[in-house]
Amino acid sequence: MAWTQVYTPIADSVGLSALCAAIPLFILFYMLAVKQAKGHVAALLGLAGALVVAIFLWGMPVGLAVSSTLNGAAFGLFPIVWIIITAVWIYNMTVESGEFEIIKYSLSSVTNDRRLQALFIAFAFSCFIEGTAGFGTPAAIAAAMLMGLGFKPLWAGGIALIANTAPVAFGAIGVPIIVAAQVSNLDVLQVSSIAGRQLSLLAIIVPLWVCVVMCGFKRSMEVLPAILVSGVSFAAAQFLLSNLHGPTLCDVASAAASIVSLIALLKVWKPKNVFVFEGEEVAEVEASKYTGGQILKAWAAYLILAVFVFFWGLGFWKSMLNSIPGAAFNFPWPGLHGEVLKAAPIAPDGTVYGAMFSFNWLSAGGTAIFLSGLVSIPFMSNYSFGKGISCFFRTLGQLKLPILTVSTILGLAYVMNYSGMSSTLGIAFTHTGSFFPFFAPILGWLGVFLTGSDTSSCALFCGMQKDTALAVGMSPELAVASNASGGVTAKMVSPQSLAVATAATNSAGMEGQLFRFCVFHSIGMTLFLSVLAYLQAGPLSFMLP
Repeated sequence: MAWTQVYTPIADSVGLSALCAAIPLFILFYMLAVKQAKGHVAALLGLAGALVVAIFLWGMPVGLAVSSTLNGAAFGLFPIVWIIITAVWIYNMTVESGEFEIIKYSLSSVTNDRRLQALFIAFAFSCFIEGTAGFGTPAAIAAAMLMGLGFKPLWAGGIALIANTAPVAFGAIGVPIIVAAQVSNLDVLQVSSIAGRQLSLLAIIVPLWVCVVMCGFKRSMEVLPAILVSGVSFAAAQFLLSNLHGPTLCDVASAAASIVSLIALLKVWKPKNVFVFEGEEVAEVEASKYTGGQILKAWAAYLILAVFVFFWGLGFWKSMLNSIPGAAFNFPWPGLHGEVLKAAPIAPDGTVYGAMFSFNWLSAGGTAIFLSGLVSIPFMSNYSFGKGISCFFRTLGQLKLPILTVSTILGLAYVMNYSGMSSTLGIAFTHTGSFFPFFAPILGWLGVFLTGSDTSSCALFCGMQKDTALAVGMSPELAVASNASGGVTAKMVSPQSLAVATAATNSAGMEGQLFRFCVFHSIGMTLFLSVLAYLQAGPLSFMLP
């Protein structure tokens, strides 16, 4: 007989039940922020806490708890870890082949100022990768590139994570917004428009935020033209495309606009003072020692990657790949599919909580990156397929702890989802009445912290966001868009993202330090979006379409 979820297991008290449901999150926060534990240690302890709470307080059968954990871990391995492995592999190959030295030169020859390098790579270029790939790829590539330019691992990872916020809701060719609209049965263009009217404002702020983190407000004013050009050009393109076209091309076009605008600005303007970190010497901008063809060849791996992931993000292309015999397998997860029933108020009593696992190996984003890596090898100097394959297996060894961390975190998230603990937390937020617009982005933040994915957060909470918004008299499109927007600020502190960033900078075990580096910035940006959503539900309602 199927088991029915319970949402208020403690004396019919939603508040107390929500506090108990948050125990695994408290464990994660404590281990990362206070104890500065390694990511996999914090994840394993959080998972243990989730299992104990799910089984003994929520009454979840042990078999279901174990099966949901394994289902989440499998999803963590594929498609998420598959993306991480292939993205870091391409970076490692560019380093081994020597092409990354030319890439570094091409960037440092544009500017030797650390602030401008961060704007180019951590903001603009990583936003481009977010738009084409998402799911941790931008943080991995941007952090690795910054470290290659001389940034220390903590700064490289932290800056990459903070800068990669405004594009997340439109990442992977708009998947989070599309999912948000689908699960809430709302018009995708309406949701996209509102998210664009929120995140375009954040996009203007993020470049300044990044620079202030690096060097303080006063020294950030020295590069104010670059801050404004990069942020405003990105925000303008994001606003226009999200409102007139939809979510699919927002990030790609916005990032391209930002990169082109920055390059054009630096043709006519340079900062008077060059900023480097304490203890560094200002590197001279060298005269050209590589031809345009050599630079283009060095960038070939990332250009090819962008082309591959762009096509893999198109719906018709995915459908075509999945239609190839043997390219996609969908099967019910053993011991879980059909064994859990949802109950009111989340869904009508007796609604089956499915657990289908999709192994679409050919259309997966990681496969696109892997194939782009294979295609890129002939463009790498003094490199071969044999060296590339050896590099792939070395990359697997490099990532063994992050792989454990990511799969464990997804196992934790699935236990919370299938036990009803996540929904209990969501229900607690819905009791805020007229203040619910303020909490709508925070709910999205919670979902991303739990799963590491804005797409997953939207799938988890957007149906509830719509129903609650209708109950409290709020625009359902605003609530759903705020869920997607609020989730972007949690990417920088989600354990999955921390694991990706430390893996890319070869600093596994520093997840706790990186969490402390980013957590207050995450809170600050979330509060900005919460206040904005609250005002858009009231005095600033004219901002809505």
